[in-house]
Amino acid sequence: MIRRAIRFLDQRSGSAPLLRKSLRYLFPDHWSFLLGEVALYAFIVLVATGVYLTFFFDPSTAKEVYHGPYAPLRGFHMSHAYKSVLDISFTVKAGLLIRQTHHWAADVFVAAIVVHLLRIFFTGAYRKPRELTYVIGVLMLFITLLEGYLGYSMADDLLSGMGLAIGYSVALSIPLLGANLALLIWGHPFPGDPSFWSRMYVAHVFILPVVIGTLMFLHLALVASRHHTQFRRQARQTERRLVGVPAFPAQAPRSLGLLAAVAAVLFLLGGLVQINPVWQWGPYTPSLGTNGAQPDWYLGWLIGGMRLVPHFDVTLGKYTLIPNPFWGGALFPLSVLVALVSWPWLERRLTGDHAAHNVLDRPRDAPTRTAIGAGFFTWVLLVFVAGSADRVTVAFGLSYPAQIWVFRVLVVVAPIVVFLLVRRVCRELHQAELIERDRERAEAEARQAAGARAPRPA
Repeated sequence: MIRRAIRFLDQRSGSAPLLRKSLRYLFPDHWSFLLGEVALYAFIVLVATGVYLTFFFDPSTAKEVYHGPYAPLRGFHMSHAYKSVLDISFTVKAGLLIRQTHHWAADVFVAAIVVHLLRIFFTGAYRKPRELTYVIGVLMLFITLLEGYLGYSMADDLLSGMGLAIGYSVALSIPLLGANLALLIWGHPFPGDPSFWSRMYVAHVFILPVVIGTLMFLHLALVASRHHTQFRRQARQTERRLVGVPAFPAQAPRSLGLLAAVAAVLFLLGGLVQINPVWQWGPYTPSLGTNGAQPDWYLGWLIGGMRLVPHFDVTLGKYTLIPNPFWGGALFPLSVLVALVSWPWLERRLTGDHAAHNVLDRPRDAPTRTAIGAGFFTWVLLVFVAGSADRVTVAFGLSYPAQIWVFRVLVVVAPIVVFLLVRRVCRELHQAELIERDRERAEAEARQAAGARAPRPA
């Protein structure tokens, strides 16, 4: 019966060759290639939990008095948006589990993309003919950051309201376009027109997920069409030779197991580890603030960038041309984006390497690239750590201004030191490997020569 059904479908669709080719597709047999799949499966959990949450979330800023089960907030005036988040957390069945799983999935999604990007960079997987695949991945990362920012801003709690205030200030600081851009997005001066929440809701639950899903589909399609890169496993391996495990029966069960594991871990985190307890912050009021307010971790580098820039504005007479938030809030992330996107072509111009590459480099095999990547990552990481300076002050009593000045020095000095150190280590490792290889070759030739001189038995 199964054979007849398959024959019926094949005769009418001609899908057998495509299916056979898909099942024979070779996947690299290395754990690091699963990082992209972790991001994919976290995105699936994000979409699934997000669909559930849309049934109960109300993106409205209309005010009402809270009379729900959370006693400390009874009698408070709050928006429908914030009240719906409280109801999801305390009254909707499995609401808190789904909401926290959704939040954890967003964090894991971003972290998996970042680690995957590091693997791509340090192994040279972005080189010809995969530049477009790499650029799509970088754009997907930055759009995901915007999606996450909108996601936790919709709750209208005190923490998310302060985050929106910072975002409004950054938008205003953009030269020439800032005021019109902020007015276009918010509708009115902050906190904005009530319809802003509806637009933010539509962007978060529909527009940006579709954009991310489309980029992910294009990314996977390009990966399949250009095929995966692979690590060199033997000396005779060439750029034109494919090695790995077939999609079925090897890769498919492994991938399904990874999907189950990612979903299980995310739901365990959602059920056992508290994240973003909005009831502790209370509803947003423009006149209030909270000490040590921090965004989600993946936006910490933007907060750090704004804190590290000295307080100065570019002015012309009584007019402010470039306000201070622009440097750390807009120019810094834009510089990181431009540097990442342009790197494949910049490296090609510097090295003169225009060949196609299917075999990956080990980091030690490309000392300059590895050193530049380590220095660049150190620069961004230090700015990221600087975003927690206020929490360090609260927790350990260290002087906040002193921390800021230390980080200002480190973001200049540390990347240079890391660049020189990493390049030296990579060169030493590579040189030691060449010496060891020459020694082994000489020993093998000596053994072969000794065997040739040995007398043969009569």
